[in-house]
Parts: sequence; structure tokens; C-alpha cells
Amino acid sequence: MKKFIESISNVWKIEELKNRILITLGLLLVYRFGAHVTLPGIDATQLTGLAGQASNGLTAIFDMFTGGAFAKASVFALGIMPYISASIVVQLMGIAIPYLQKLQNDGESGRKKINQITRWLTIAITLVQGPTYIYNLYRTLPGSAFLLGFNSPEFLFSSVIILVTGTIFAMWLGEKITDKGIGNGISLLIMVGILARLPQAFIQEFTTRVTNNNGGPMLLVIEIIVWLLVIIACVLLTMAVRRIPVQYARRTTTGDYEQDLAGGNRQWIPLKLNASGVMPIIFAQAIMFIPAAVAGLSKSDTSQSIVGAFSDIFGFWYNFVFATLIIVFTFFYTAITVPTNKMADDLKRSGGFIPGVRPGAETSDFLDKVMSLITFPGSLFLALIAVFPAIVVSIMDVQQSWAMFFGGTSLIIMVGVAIDTIQQINSYLLNKHYDGLMKTGKNRKAVA
Repeated sequence: MKKFIESISNVWKIEELKNRILITLGLLLVYRFGAHVTLPGIDATQLTGLAGQASNGLTAIFDMFTGGAFAKASVFALGIMPYISASIVVQLMGIAIPYLQKLQNDGESGRKKINQITRWLTIAITLVQGPTYIYNLYRTLPGSAFLLGFNSPEFLFSSVIILVTGTIFAMWLGEKITDKGIGNGISLLIMVGILARLPQAFIQEFTTRVTNNNGGPMLLVIEIIVWLLVIIACVLLTMAVRRIPVQYARRTTTGDYEQDLAGGNRQWIPLKLNASGVMPIIFAQAIMFIPAAVAGLSKSDTSQSIVGAFSDIFGFWYNFVFATLIIVFTFFYTAITVPTNKMADDLKRSGGFIPGVRPGAETSDFLDKVMSLITFPGSLFLALIAVFPAIVVSIMDVQQSWAMFFGGTSLIIMVGVAIDTIQQINSYLLNKHYDGLMKTGKNRKAVA
């Protein structure tokens, strides 16, 4: 504990790091403030129907990612999700479109052009989702909730413009946090939105268990222990790597002879157990919206049963299909994001080799085989964590809002973003510690 307090105090001793943290906290505060600003023309006191809709089903997941802005009919009701969708589309299109492939290989200039394409696509997606959200408001809220009149063209036009602007502003906040703050800005916006729902969910569970005497404090303690164990499992999944030993030839000179010794510098190629991160869950989650939406177009009994099955995010068939898609997408996304051929070529050019494996094609095949072997258990573990909220609801009768924090996209995002942010802070601390070891480190600026 003492060491932790000392590390926190050291953070505030580094001027640049302190400023970055303050900028990050300030921009996150702006985002959270905007999540509570209701769209002009809507009576904020009549949003109970929308809140009820966002408390269960697939809309509960969307509302969690927006930090409750969806249920509040906020100017940030669409949140940063259109940008996430645009990023996924551009990334997938980069596999098939040669122009995007060229941009990906053009370094910084190509990255800037890809970011610009992603921004324009974000606007296009928001222009589609905005009217859809307003139409949902018409279906959910009473007519008296619309101060400008029900189905008013002025309200529709202004609200769509505001929703598009809100998403663009949220995207700008995320990029500014990345550039001027600490951590990945877009991921932090999502994480803060998820964390905003945590206190309310825990209070509801506490009230159910203790106040209403449904299980008592002991069962609540057991739930917290299980929750902490799941968090530890997520940390292990995020941090776990399979280290492939690599050796580099060491060249020595003896008289007029030079000799290569294959035992020079030994390093490692870290292959992550979950190289795809949270993307397979996001892909699968996006696909899970489709069956209910398509089946909802028909009024037949079969269609309505499909809608019911795929609208219950804690039901068996929803989670069975969800887990299967996660396993499939984990292999797919790992295959397109871990370039084993390029890794083998770079290793060969740098004079490195894996002991017992020939450089070139054989090294590429070896790395591909290892990735396949470690991706399978990683995908199963990821799928288990994704469907774990449904398991705790079924076994322990946990409140659905509290169960959402026992796994799924929300918990993996929180763990991944927290680890990434802590690693960035640690890098600042280590750099400062390195300068501090040099006697003239603090006086370099003055001497210059």
C-alpha cells in the first residue's frame, strides 16, 4: 500500500504526465456532462418509457456503451458507436480494396487519410442511425413529450443534426484525449460510459439482496468474490502471451576470419492468447441485432418466436449463437491482424531465426500453427466470458443490470482500457526514474 501511494505521488511530480491526466479527466467530464443534456424539444420528465426500453434486451447493451445517454434522449444518444462501426467497416474493407491496402502501407500519411475516410463514414452512419433513433422516440414516448409537436419536421431535422454533431464532438473528444491526454481516447469514452452504470447497478443488487432479504448479505459477498475472480480471469486473458524464442546471429572477428555464431542475442516473439482483443465480441454483437430486426418485418408465429429468442440477451439460443460467432470471428480477426508472413520476412531480414525452424516459409508456417493452437483456447475463454452474464443470471438469480458487469463486452473493454492506460502511466514513471538516476538529469534544461 505504501508503495502504491508513493507511485501516485510520483505521478503528480511529473509535470507532463500531470497535465495529460488533468486534460483527460477534463475532457471525460465534458463528455459525461453532455450525456445528461436532453435533445431540445423533448420533455425530460417524460422519458420513463425510453428508460424502461433501455433497461432490458439489446437496447440495454447500447445504452450501457453510451453511458445512459440513449435512455436520456441526450445529444450524445448515439455516443461514439457510429465511429466504432465506421472503424470496423474500414478495417474490413482494407482486406478487399487495394486503395485502402496501399494507404495502410503508406505510414503516417496513409494513416491520416484512413482516419479522414473513417470520419466521413462515421457521419454517413450517423445520418442513418439518427432518424432511426428519432423514430424510436416517436414509438416509445407519449405525444405530450414532444414540445414542438408530434412528428414535427422541425424537431426531426434539428434533432438529427444535433445527434450527428454530438457524435462528431464525441469523436473529437476521443482524438484529443489520445493526442493531448493519456490512454486511448475512444476506448476511454466507452469505458467511462460503462462505469457510469456500475454504481446504480450495484445499488439495485444491494437493495434486492439485503433490503428485500433476497439471499442476504452473504450471497452479495459471494457475488462480489465471483465478480473479482472474473476480472482476474479477464486480466489473465488480456495479458497472456506465448513467447516464441528467437536468436540472432552474432558476428565475431578473429584475425582475417569472420565467424557467425548462432547464439548471440536471444529475444522473444510474444504471441498473445487473445490477439483479437474485444473485436470478435463487437462483431458478434453487431450480427446479433440482425435476426431480430429481419424477423420483426414479418408477423408470423415463427418470426415472432425468432424475435423473442434473439431479443432476450440472457436466453439460451441468443447466447449459444453469440458464443459460436465469437469463436468464428476470433479466428477470422486474428488471421487478418497477425501477419505471420510479414513477421517471418522481417525476422529473416534482421538475421533472426527460431531455433529448429528454417527461416522463410517454414517460419511463417510455424508461427501460423502456433497462433492457431493458442487462438482456439483463447476463443473458448473469450466466448465463456462473453456469455457469463447469462450464466450468473441463471444460476445465482443476479439482477440483469448488475450481471452485465460479470463479463461480456463491457468487462473486457474496462479491463483492456485500464491495463493500456496503466502501462502508459508506467512508461512515464520509468522514463522519469531513468532520468533521475543521472546526476545531471534535472539540470539538462538549465545547462542548455
